[in-house]
Amino acid sequence: MSGVLLVSADWQAQRDAHVARVRRWTDPMMERRSRGERHPVLDFLFTYYSHRPARLLRWHPGPGVELTDAEEYLAWPAYQRTAHGVSLGPLPSARRESVEFIHGLLTATASRTPRLGCFGLHEWAMVYRSTDVRHEDWPLRLGTAGTDAVVESLPVRCTHFDAFRFFSAAARPLNMVQPQRGDQLTMEQPGCLHAGMDLYKWAYKLDPYSPSSLVADCFELALDIRSLDMRASPYDLGPLGYAPVRIETAEGRAQYRREQAAFSERAQPLRARLIALCETLLH
Repeated sequence: MSGVLLVSADWQAQRDAHVARVRRWTDPMMERRSRGERHPVLDFLFTYYSHRPARLLRWHPGPGVELTDAEEYLAWPAYQRTAHGVSLGPLPSARRESVEFIHGLLTATASRTPRLGCFGLHEWAMVYRSTDVRHEDWPLRLGTAGTDAVVESLPVRCTHFDAFRFFSAAARPLNMVQPQRGDQLTMEQPGCLHAGMDLYKWAYKLDPYSPSSLVADCFELALDIRSLDMRASPYDLGPLGYAPVRIETAEGRAQYRREQAAFSERAQPLRARLIALCETLLH
């Protein structure tokens, strides 16, 4: 797999730049955690997803790269000695099935035309006719009755199982489809905000074979998508500086579609990079 040789000064500079980039996100989160504070937007990627901050901070070059003077990387079983230093070894057979699944899902998603117009109603459907409010520290902009009325007035079109599974019991029958875990390969589509956020999940699931630059790019995309996700939600996050996207109005729905389409476009090259990485690992 080797093809690029990085001397110690070069790879250490890349590592340090990655750490500095990621600490812009991890340090504030750790400070909030030490104070017992929760942020409904910025903390999501550290609570919903399972990749620990320490793992996000760790730099990996990706396949096909040799590092000189990098014996410290031999502490991780994925690495091996080479003629000039250290590099990632071949994908273990035990991980092949997982990589094949990720490749199949991302390839299927990339092949479809983005479907827009869900208007972020998944967050509304999670609290529809329910006393279980996921972000109990933040009030509903329209109140309980107003929130329920919005869900009842608009078509609910969620195709992403990991959003649909959090719907309230009353909201699930309102959804146009009833996605199940096994439906991901047939239902995932590139206009979905959660499909865009999940690129971060698939990137870290390929750790340590994912170049850290790709993982960080996917994390940054997911964080920006999460901002729209919560701005379009029923919660009032104005005190945190998040102006609402008022999807209960025609103007708000048009704004949501524009931002949703932009994120779909932004996700395309990252999805392509992940697909190419999977193909490198599988061949």
